[in-house]
Amino acid sequence: MWNYEKRLQYPVKISQPNAKAAQIIISQFGGPDGELAASMRYLSQRYTIPYREVAGILTDIGTEELAHMEIISAIIYQLTKDLSMEEIQAWIEKNKKKLHHWFFSTDLKYYVKGGRISKTSGFVGSILGICPLLNMDNAGRLTPREKVRTKKRVIRQIVKMMEEHVDNGYDYSDKVYICHSACMEDAKEVASMVEDRFPKMKGKVLINNIGTTIGSHTGPGTVALFFWGDKR
Repeated sequence: MWNYEKRLQYPVKISQPNAKAAQIIISQFGGPDGELAASMRYLSQRYTIPYREVAGILTDIGTEELAHMEIISAIIYQLTKDLSMEEIQAWIEKNKKKLHHWFFSTDLKYYVKGGRISKTSGFVGSILGICPLLNMDNAGRLTPREKVRTKKRVIRQIVKMMEEHVDNGYDYSDKVYICHSACMEDAKEVASMVEDRFPKMKGKVLINNIGTTIGSHTGPGTVALFFWGDKR
């Protein structure tokens, strides 16, 4: 066990609310590169270390990562505490259609099981190596945009969609996110192409797992790409 002292070594002092900044910083909570995931990795590694001195160091580092969570929480709180519900709603309404989401699937089996495509279409599509490129329309309906043959081509096509719609073209300087369902290598390939084409983007592409609810509909083999772009 350890003692918890409620004192920030570097107190957070933010005077101006900023919903956009909070939206970016909040990504540090979760995901594979988030502070919580880092803490859990260090704390769980203690049990496989044969040397107790090293285990103690891992405990210290894991606890430090949890302290980072408190700093991030303080930053997000101060960035948003003076925003009224009306201001938050106005920001969401202004920006919600600027968030682009494109995704493809390499396995049509779960779309057939879910009734989204017919058995015949699923069979023919699988034989031809069809990988649909999709997004949601403004009414929230799943909408196939293109039927692309082979995984290599659909990976190139999803990056092309970003090139066509992203803010400021190749000078894009905001965050990019990818979610995937049990296909990390495909996600990494998309991320590598995005980072190569948009060198001014903010940090590396953040890769996360698709949640269980969406994953149960898409099945494995789905990659989704998120970025800020022109109004949909």
